[in-house]
Amino acid sequence: MIISRELARRIKAFRYDDLPDDAITWAKTAILDTVGVTLAGAIEDCVRIVERVQASGSDFSPGPCLIFGRARRTHPLDAVLINGTASHALDFDDFAITIGGHPSVPLVPALIALGEMQGSSGKDVIQAYVAGYETQSRIAKAVNFHHYEKGWHPTATLGIFGTVAAAAHLLDLDEDRTATALALAVSLASGVKANFGTMTKPLHVGHSVRNGVQAVLLAKDGFSANQEAFEEKQGFFNVFNGPGNFDADKIFDGWADPLDIIDPGLGLKQFPCCGSTHPAISCMLQLVRDHGLTADDVSAVDIKTNPRRLPHTNNPDPQTPLEAKFSMHYAVARALTDGRVVLDHFEGDAFHDAAVRKIMAGVSVGEHPEMGVETANQFGAEVTVTKQDGETVSARINHQLGRGPAHPMSSEELWSKFEDCASRVLERDQIASVFKQLENFEAVSAITDLTDALIPENRRENVG
Repeated sequence: MIISRELARRIKAFRYDDLPDDAITWAKTAILDTVGVTLAGAIEDCVRIVERVQASGSDFSPGPCLIFGRARRTHPLDAVLINGTASHALDFDDFAITIGGHPSVPLVPALIALGEMQGSSGKDVIQAYVAGYETQSRIAKAVNFHHYEKGWHPTATLGIFGTVAAAAHLLDLDEDRTATALALAVSLASGVKANFGTMTKPLHVGHSVRNGVQAVLLAKDGFSANQEAFEEKQGFFNVFNGPGNFDADKIFDGWADPLDIIDPGLGLKQFPCCGSTHPAISCMLQLVRDHGLTADDVSAVDIKTNPRRLPHTNNPDPQTPLEAKFSMHYAVARALTDGRVVLDHFEGDAFHDAAVRKIMAGVSVGEHPEMGVETANQFGAEVTVTKQDGETVSARINHQLGRGPAHPMSSEELWSKFEDCASRVLERDQIASVFKQLENFEAVSAITDLTDALIPENRRENVG
């Protein structure tokens, strides 16, 4: 069996009418959430720099694909690079245990841009989204968690195959060209975790989505690649994981039964920082609610969590807003001092707040003895607060992967997050209209109807 060809056959088989209702619901929810966080990220410095550098090149030409937060349309490869970077710029996008990263940002920027180019409908995009989600998740099952722990950034190194699957499905590539695009993506996959906490992390996503779309467009035009690029001695599995550190059979065992988007599913982020910090944030917010804690009450905070959550979040002294997003100490201290964790806490010099820094000095972080790497408590935490009078109070969450199937966000909560994100670039009336379209995404007849509504009102006269 040639893996790329078997994947291509399965990718081609997805049909909207065959999708379970839960898969459609969660695909729509993920698309809505990703559009929101992409709008919020569109004004970040890392996105502006990428756009500026692209604009300096002679190939940054007008095209059918909207750059989020702008009135400018361009070629799909430039659009997905910029929008892909924006989608992950704030680290506010959804995440999932199977991929060990963020499942929707490899998919949505590509599908929106190609949907504009193709005249696709909402149903077309939902169908392709589910195909991409299942593909990247299945490849992840073959390589994680060794792949993750080795230092690869799975959102990019595995997500690129989701990009290819979704894009190839939307463009209706045949099995041979889809297999070639997947094989081509093996050579275009990249991204290491050493760059977490910097502008390079969201660039991983933009670059990966661009590479995935380029692989599909090249294959569509007859470009060649070795379709055995996954399994060969010097192919993806052996190079990225190493012999003995993967199981390719897991890609197809139980394929789509159930769909990974249903079980275990994804988790929406309620807080605009690294998902590995969220269980501890939730524990602290629970303590604030249940015990009326204030910063003045507290002398020390002890956080224990799964060791997989620590390498990229055990940062007691963040020096930039980006680093603050990956600081367990900062995020949990903010939850105590403010009773919430919101976008403004990761802007400007908010991470230097004196009251927060005072709490951070008393925060300790370590491994929980009951939340080891082989336990079910992958996204768990226990927070123990020692009060000034010596009393201790604690809260524990064993496993909570964001706001997913077991603990979904309500429509009101989705609106609150979406409005907070979109208000950075859109007017309130616009936001409500876009939100309604996304809530009923299966009824959208053309993706350009959605992206037309995403152009900021104060820039409409400059569309081009």
